Amino acid sequence: MFWSKSPADKLLEILPQVKGKYKKEEPLSKYTWFAVGGPAEVMFFPENEDDLAMFLKTKPYNVPVFVIGAGSNLLVRDGGITGVVIKLDNKNFKKIDIQKDTITVGAGLRNGSLEKTLIEKGIGGLEFLCSIPGVIGGSVKTNAGCYGKEVKDVIVSATIVNGLGEQKTISVDDLKLSYRNSLFPDDWIITSITFKYTPKESEKVAETIADIKEKRAKSQPHNVKTAGSTFKNPEGLKAWELIKKSGCENLNFNGAVVSDKHCNFLVNTGTATAKDIENLGEEIIKKVKEKTSITLEWEVKRVGIDKK
Repeated sequence: MFWSKSPADKLLEILPQVKGKYKKEEPLSKYTWFAVGGPAEVMFFPENEDDLAMFLKTKPYNVPVFVIGAGSNLLVRDGGITGVVIKLDNKNFKKIDIQKDTITVGAGLRNGSLEKTLIEKGIGGLEFLCSIPGVIGGSVKTNAGCYGKEVKDVIVSATIVNGLGEQKTISVDDLKLSYRNSLFPDDWIITSITFKYTPKESEKVAETIADIKEKRAKSQPHNVKTAGSTFKNPEGLKAWELIKKSGCENLNFNGAVVSDKHCNFLVNTGTATAKDIENLGEEIIKKVKEKTSITLEWEVKRVGIDKK
């Protein structure tokens, strides 16, 4: 019987040898907070920055790559992602280096994992990061923030590897950070970030973190399959207020529903597909446009292809 190689097998044959590991047809639903989405054709877990740089420098130029962080602000479509999906999950991308007034954090470290270090070392000004879902690297591309503070307020620089495999340090001015956005080239992969901080009593740091967490727990859904705020706030307005005003609070699409705790959050109740979630979001955009003449913009990043 004639056996034909799968697209993933063919792709693996032309990819460079690496120190890290490859996985073919890896389900991306395992790596996203919505717990939906198709597979990565090939998933690459680099061992360190040099391994990542070598891969990018020597891979075939026409093989697309996509970087996934914690998957906390991501909707992967049901057909998955073609090419190579990169995840910086090795301990080498989770290191922390503290200097006199700066702290450098690996891009793969989860924001919440920073909490212990901030408290133990008395590092103030970065407490807001601990309550933002995701990994440190992802917080820059979206200029993540909450409760009056954003990444752009505390970042000094970022180390990156570009699509040619070149390793560089980029200053905050060159990142062009703005509300939930940055002028960040698609082929740049952040490997670490340096933040400025203010010395602060450990007890005060812990109190600030606890206060932010309490506020978030009271106003936003948790322990459910969601991906944070679905839509960006239009300038001078609140997305949730527009959604509520437009009668979208109780909308649902199969297993995808609008959160009853915060209507700018969509939730997978357990049976939704990525298509269901995206359809629900598009229906909200449509109704808000009809009611208010304002077009909401997705904050959740949608990637991949629809299932055939």
